Amino acid sequence: MKIAPGHESDWLFQAVGYRARNKALLERALTHRSAAGADNERLEFLGDAVLSFVVADLLYRDFETSDEGDLTRYRAALVSGDVLAEVGKAVGIGERLRLGSGELRSGGFRRPSILGDAFEAILGFIYLDGGLEAVRGVIERIWRDRVQAIQQSPPDKDPKTRLQEWLQGRSLGLPEYLEESAHGEPHARTFTVLCRVAQSGLAARGTASSRRRAEQLAAEQVLEALAKETLND
Repeated sequence: MKIAPGHESDWLFQAVGYRARNKALLERALTHRSAAGADNERLEFLGDAVLSFVVADLLYRDFETSDEGDLTRYRAALVSGDVLAEVGKAVGIGERLRLGSGELRSGGFRRPSILGDAFEAILGFIYLDGGLEAVRGVIERIWRDRVQAIQQSPPDKDPKTRLQEWLQGRSLGLPEYLEESAHGEPHARTFTVLCRVAQSGLAARGTASSRRRAEQLAAEQVLEALAKETLND
């Protein structure tokens, strides 16, 4: 059922099962920085930390034989921007957001990064409004199936992790990532990052809509170059 504007607490209860008390703070959690007034960036920061902790706790208890490296990789997969955007979309957060006119015209209420950031802000709000156990309950309900799915099919290591492990296994130095450029409007940035391995002389660039993704693309290209060198030796 669609909740009418001005009834954010009803929406939140239907979306995640939590009844808000501080409605002014909930309104702030749903206010993007492009809109007038206090925005949700501080709540987003807090929600990110709370989500990371609760998911880490879930993994620690459920994966008793996994080492630190595996747990770190699983957590990264579970709290990724893609997952957060998926959750934000599923609970209909885009329809509740307060956006500036520019973001509204450009479809910001559908942009995955905005949806994911807003859901983190909601988690930060729930933590402040109801405490750790309240937000833990919300996160566990939403993430439990995802944690179980990782038990059945662990995620592959990302290119940055694979590159680091390849270099460390050969006693080489860690790769260096340098942001070369960042262009575009705040809601549509494009980043170019250089990945350089000093001891091998290899370097590659990645370009994407986030610095993290650009780093991963650059690392993937360096890995491919290293593989070719290995085959030619």
